[in-house]
Amino acid sequence: MEWWPAYLMLGTVVGFFAGLLGIGGGLVIVPVLTFIFAAQDFPPDRILHLALGTTMAAIIFSSAASLRTHHVHGAVNWQVVKFITPGIILGTLGGATVVSMLSSRFLSIVFVVFIYYAATQMLLNIRPKPSHMLPGRLGMLVAGSVIGAISSFVAIGGGLLTIPFLSLCNVKLQHAIGTAAAVGFPIAVAGGIGYMINGMAQPQPLPEYSLGYVYLPALGWIVLGSTLTAPIGAKTTHVMQTATLRKIFVVLLYLLGTRMLLRLF
Repeated sequence: MEWWPAYLMLGTVVGFFAGLLGIGGGLVIVPVLTFIFAAQDFPPDRILHLALGTTMAAIIFSSAASLRTHHVHGAVNWQVVKFITPGIILGTLGGATVVSMLSSRFLSIVFVVFIYYAATQMLLNIRPKPSHMLPGRLGMLVAGSVIGAISSFVAIGGGLLTIPFLSLCNVKLQHAIGTAAAVGFPIAVAGGIGYMINGMAQPQPLPEYSLGYVYLPALGWIVLGSTLTAPIGAKTTHVMQTATLRKIFVVLLYLLGTRMLLRLF
C-alpha cells in the first residue's frame, strides 16, 4: 500500500496528457512502472513483462472512454473497424505470447527504440501523404496483425500506428483518429487477456496480487488517476495552446527512453 501514491500520481499525469494530446500514455506508464517495480524488488527478469501487461490492462479503460467520445461525434469508420479487428486480435494475442518468451533485456531494447521513434514522430509531426486506397479484407487482416503485434510488444493502444496507416490510405485525419481510438479497444482487451494468460502459465512465482502479468494494485490506482485528470486535459486543449505542452511531453519521452537505455548497461 505504501506505493499507491506513486501509482496514483502516474495515472494523473498520464491521464492529463492523454486528454490533452489524444495519446494513450503507454509509452510513459511502462518505463515508470519498471522503475517502481524494480524498487519493490519484483523478479528482475519479469519486471518489464509486468509493466507491459499492467499497462495493456489500463488502456482498456482509457480506450473505451475515447471510443465512446469519438463515436458520439461520428468520427469512427466502423467498416474499417470491422475488417481490421480480426487481424488486430490475432496479432495482439500472438505478440503477447511471443513477449512472454523473450528476455527483459531484449524487450527493453525494443521498447527504447520505439519510444525514440514515437517521440521523434511527435516532435517533427511526421504524417504520411495519402497515396493509397484502403486494402481489401486480406490486406486489412495483415495490417491489423502487424499493428496488433507491435502494439502488444510496447503496450500501446495502436494510435501511433493505426493513424498513419489510415492517413496513408486516404482516410480523413478526423476519422483516422476516431477509428484508431475504436481499434485501440480490441488491442487493449486482447493484449490484457494475452498477458494475463501467458503470465499465469509461467512457472516462476509472480508478485502477490498479480493476475498473470497484470499487477492489480498498480492497475487500480493508475485507472483512478487517469479517469480523474483525462477530462481536465481534454478541456485544456480548448482553452490554451498545446504546442509547448506537447514539446514537454516529447522531452519526457526522450528522458524516459534514455533512462531505460542507461539501465541496460
